[in-house]
Amino acid sequence: MAETLSSEATGQKSLFERVQDWREEHVSQRTFVLALAFLVGLFSAVAAFILHGLINQIVALLTGSFDSGTANWLYLVYPVIGIYLTSLFVRYIVKDNISHGITRILYAISSKKSRLRGHNCWSSVIASAITIGFGGSVGAEAPIVLTGSAIGSNLGQLFKLDNKTLMLLVGCGAAGAIAGIFKAPIAGLVFTLEVLMIDLTMASLLPILVSCVTATCFTYIFSGTTALFTFTLDSAWTVGRVPANILLGVCCGLVSLYFIRTMTFCEDIFARFKDRPYVKLAIGGATLSLLIFLFPSLYGEGYGVINLLLNGKSDSDWDAIMNNSLFAGNAHMLVLYLSLVLFTKVVATSATNGGGGCGGTFAPSLFIGCFAGFLFAYLWNEYGMGGHLPEKNFALLGMAGVMSGVMHAPLTGIFLIAEITGGYDLFLPLMIVSVCSYLTINIFEPHSIYGMRLAKQGKLITHHTDHAILTLMSLDSVIDRNFLPVTPDMYLGDIVNKISRSKTDILPVLDAAGGLLGEIDITKIRHVMFRIELYHHFRARQLMTEPAATLNDHAPMTDVMKVFDSTHADWLPVLDSEKHLKGYISRQKMYGMYRKMVADMSQD
Repeated sequence: MAETLSSEATGQKSLFERVQDWREEHVSQRTFVLALAFLVGLFSAVAAFILHGLINQIVALLTGSFDSGTANWLYLVYPVIGIYLTSLFVRYIVKDNISHGITRILYAISSKKSRLRGHNCWSSVIASAITIGFGGSVGAEAPIVLTGSAIGSNLGQLFKLDNKTLMLLVGCGAAGAIAGIFKAPIAGLVFTLEVLMIDLTMASLLPILVSCVTATCFTYIFSGTTALFTFTLDSAWTVGRVPANILLGVCCGLVSLYFIRTMTFCEDIFARFKDRPYVKLAIGGATLSLLIFLFPSLYGEGYGVINLLLNGKSDSDWDAIMNNSLFAGNAHMLVLYLSLVLFTKVVATSATNGGGGCGGTFAPSLFIGCFAGFLFAYLWNEYGMGGHLPEKNFALLGMAGVMSGVMHAPLTGIFLIAEITGGYDLFLPLMIVSVCSYLTINIFEPHSIYGMRLAKQGKLITHHTDHAILTLMSLDSVIDRNFLPVTPDMYLGDIVNKISRSKTDILPVLDAAGGLLGEIDITKIRHVMFRIELYHHFRARQLMTEPAATLNDHAPMTDVMKVFDSTHADWLPVLDSEKHLKGYISRQKMYGMYRKMVADMSQD
């Protein structure tokens, strides 16, 4: 019997608990967080290396023997198989939704106190490797960012760290993932600032930097010092190209708008078949396979095609983009091919994810941006609209422009493109194009492709402190459920008995089904509640009044705060979708929690 007693029951601590006690006694919290940031960066780099290795192996195995001079019918088969295998893996092994990786991180930060599930540390790596390796026209970056953030979140949960530190570790994981997969530490840092909306204070800056540098260094160890894209400057930038840079930025902003709107439209179509996975597979798989068969450049991430545009010097070099397609050998159709690929890439990405695949929009935005910038310069030169524009330089600028627009992250676009290509000589035009693209898209879409879904639900963290605090606050956490209800026919004497046991100034009057009919404010019935002779003359329905307002149990805290400000009520009832009372919210309790969270967030 004694052998079955747990260590907790016998008063003995486990080895992990003893290590925890030693760490809390001898290692400061700041030092410990830095150590965790180092581990998060290391594990993120390992995850990125494994994912890219798996993708490259699958692609080489499936397409290594293809004839570059003709179309290959296997392009009609591979994507469907990849999506089907991924959907089976997600449905029967993961048993959770792992799509929209960066959106899920934002949701976890705003609604789940930065807690990501354990399977997110590996499930996205396997699912996206299958999807992309078999031709899914998506990127590996969002799955890796989700993986890195999950590693940070789960390490923090393991050591029972507070919510603020968990959020920081989630940011470390995301920054380390971007830094590792692109070998771009500065881009990882600004990505966390712009996209995940994690404010950089002195307490958070160093851990994120440690994660970025660690991930980058280990990626160099794993895969060498070669940049993800090779690029050499074609001709030095001149001030005379500023008008062209501005115009390209505006065009990239409009392309970003097309990207976001088309993606949203396609997602809405697939959402109609949410409970019919095989219909989604048929629609998504058929669409993706047909597009890849017609335009093999859409196969996978498309980084090989980007390198062709960044390193080509003549039409003969660029014509290689049409290899393996029906367009092969038709040099005069290059512009048509590039234009069709540009506009169908977002459809292929939507079909991949909508059909059941797993991947992100990071790589597609780089892909489309590269094509947009190249086409801009190519057509500019073709029609003699001004001085000659080097196509490869503008392909690079287009990558930064579309990424800045789609992600609403101009700094990320600038530093990422500069770091992954070594194109620091184009730093000023990168800034011009990225800023112009962001200003253009901001006219039509106030939120990034990652944040727009959460913004509609009022769950998006922003850099506005008040809004961020209200987003992080949970409505459920401030509901007081210890109310004493009364029936509409209850006599005043019985109501007084309830009042003596109530801890609030409000007694809700409910019908038999739990619906709220009204409420009795104790402060408003003092003139009768102490007169015993009236105890059988008044019933609850005669004493109750309408509440100042009612709150929906799914209402964002920003709306709750506005209702309190407009009604000046001390208590407001919260109702579910069927108008049943869930509880009351106290103005005093809500503002107390708000002030505490502001103080916590303000601390360095």
